Amino acid sequence: MSTVPETERPLPLALARSGVDRAAEHRLDEPWLAAAWSHPNTRVLPIAGGEAFVVDTAQGTELVLMPSFEAPQTGDRYFLGTDQDGVSYFALAGESLPGRLDGDARPAGLREVGGLLSDRDAGLLVHAVALEHWHRLHSFCSRCGHPTEKAGAGHVRRCTSCAAEHYPRTDPAVIMVITDERDRCLLGRQALWPEGRWSTLAGFVEPGESIEQAVAREVHEEAGVKVGEVRYVASQPWPFPSSLMLGFLGRALPGGTEITVDGEELAEARWFSREELRAGMEAGEILPPSGISIARHLVELWYGEPLPSAARW
Repeated sequence: MSTVPETERPLPLALARSGVDRAAEHRLDEPWLAAAWSHPNTRVLPIAGGEAFVVDTAQGTELVLMPSFEAPQTGDRYFLGTDQDGVSYFALAGESLPGRLDGDARPAGLREVGGLLSDRDAGLLVHAVALEHWHRLHSFCSRCGHPTEKAGAGHVRRCTSCAAEHYPRTDPAVIMVITDERDRCLLGRQALWPEGRWSTLAGFVEPGESIEQAVAREVHEEAGVKVGEVRYVASQPWPFPSSLMLGFLGRALPGGTEITVDGEELAEARWFSREELRAGMEAGEILPPSGISIARHLVELWYGEPLPSAARW
């Protein structure tokens, strides 16, 4: 496996940004955590069901953060880290968001605002969403079935019976742009997508499989295309609910470019030249991948520049 040179890599990905040091060394230090929570500069991000409050300002879309002394007294606290100014950040997960903080605040999730937030806010929300979802689904021990309780400032769950420790899981998934000998790009469509939506192929890494093997297997299973060389490009957290997207460029093997879709993962797949993709988008007949996804950046890396009319999507 080779990597794409730094100068050829796409711009920073929408959900792969952060302005906060996670400061993991403090997660088991209860006195430090208590002092940090009580500090007047500490800021808290209320979150429920994958959503937080945001507000649209002249500078852009921002998370609504509150001082800890104004935060609700109920809910689970997750320590998210500290910034370069020493400000500590916590998430506070509850069954619902607190009452409206002001007239301009609105609830929103990562799909809606992930690409609009600052580096700091994007990093905080990605971290909080992933932890909240994991805690909701892992309240019982997978070894003995007894209840678990939160530990490690929200980054561990410990069984109340056998003391087994459980950690947030991240499922590796590969996502790839495959090209043929004519430098055309392979894109696919799922049946449930909006009419005209095309995107890269993707799939989960299976047990005992390398990521390079996963790229080749997924492309062959979904589209019938045989893949040779693959090059790693970049990764992106994808907490919908718990994945890490590993982005690749790959080349189809000579004689292995005939498309046969599986009819399950994909309803349709085809090879696009740059001219065909540009004409389809300009005519409004082709919708490219969303700007929040690494898929858009992989396509643009092959395309050579930002996709036309990208702001419309």
